Amino acid sequence: MKESDLYLPLKKYLEAQGYEVKGEVIDCDVVAVREGQEPVILEFKLTINLSVIIQAVDRLALSSIVYLGIPKQYKMNRTRKRKVIKLLKMLGLGLIVIDPTIKTGSVDVVVDPKAYKPRQSKPRLQRLLAEFDNRVGDPNLGGASTMKGRMTAYRQRAIAIGVYLNENGAVKASVISKELQDPKARNILYNNHYGWFVNVSRGVYQLSEPGVIESANWIEKP
Repeated sequence: MKESDLYLPLKKYLEAQGYEVKGEVIDCDVVAVREGQEPVILEFKLTINLSVIIQAVDRLALSSIVYLGIPKQYKMNRTRKRKVIKLLKMLGLGLIVIDPTIKTGSVDVVVDPKAYKPRQSKPRLQRLLAEFDNRVGDPNLGGASTMKGRMTAYRQRAIAIGVYLNENGAVKASVISKELQDPKARNILYNNHYGWFVNVSRGVYQLSEPGVIESANWIEKP
């Protein structure tokens, strides 16, 4: 398949809507004009990549109605498709899917270009700010590898519990909570997310063998 295979089905589709359509006008793959309206500009690509997105963004200097045109045969999984559509919306670009393999051609407008107004998620914003406020200091380098994991406010509290248990041996959860002034210490011990703690008797915890090693490793982290 060639990019030019997408042209005639699209031309027919646009002409049916009253546009005059011409291909390869200056640097644009397709330009469609209807009296009294902004021109429609379309760029063809057999796959969606950064190059065609940059190209399409550049066309926004000519018109606010810019589409990417791709063949129906180009496959994307559901997650990638959703992210691509979101990106195009954010950039004010449209997307048209064309099937040139059938006799009459097939054109499907997936998204029209328009100004993007993102909808903020208040719960996500609250979680972000809560993590920011609860984290002690600034233990992570922005952009650093997270293969080992990221220092979070939760992990900082777990480390504080680990240090306390390492110094005091088996201790009641209520005592740890009081000594560390952490009302959520009991939940951290009970949930044992990192596997650092062992419940030796009712309400009493001590460090597990992995907990001794792992919590110490994280304490050493700058």
